[in-house]
Amino acid sequence: MSRLQYFVYPDQGLLLREKHSYNQAVRVGDRIECAGSWDPITGDMKTDLDEEIDQAFDNVNLALKDAGGKGWNQVFRINSYHTDMSYDALMHMIKNIRERMPDYQPLWTTVGVAKLTLEGMRVEIEVSAFDEEVAEEARKARAAAVKQE
Repeated sequence: MSRLQYFVYPDQGLLLREKHSYNQAVRVGDRIECAGSWDPITGDMKTDLDEEIDQAFDNVNLALKDAGGKGWNQVFRINSYHTDMSYDALMHMIKNIRERMPDYQPLWTTVGVAKLTLEGMRVEIEVSAFDEEVAEEARKARAAAVKQE
């Protein structure tokens, strides 16, 4: 079984890990799980909803790369949580998905919620990503071990 590796990016990531005991990403072998929402340097929330959605997508990319991944092109599943389920908000989510994953469509679950963790927070994005390069390395190592048996 793979060992869990936790990752937290600098600035607000480190501060919030100390303060609230959580990380931005976890890697289990060839899989990365992470989430994003607030500004990673200041911790502030954007006042414009479209900017907050963009920031959440940027943070996921940052967390994926911090965990050794390549970014959005490895994401196969998105869970998003919204205090605003308006048509415009969801269309802005779709715009980001199309821009960041132009060659495929991931699984996507959208959940409307009454409130999110931080004051003023309106969206949280959580993803699952598959790191094919790490998977290939594991397959080669396993094949070499079987060959030696």
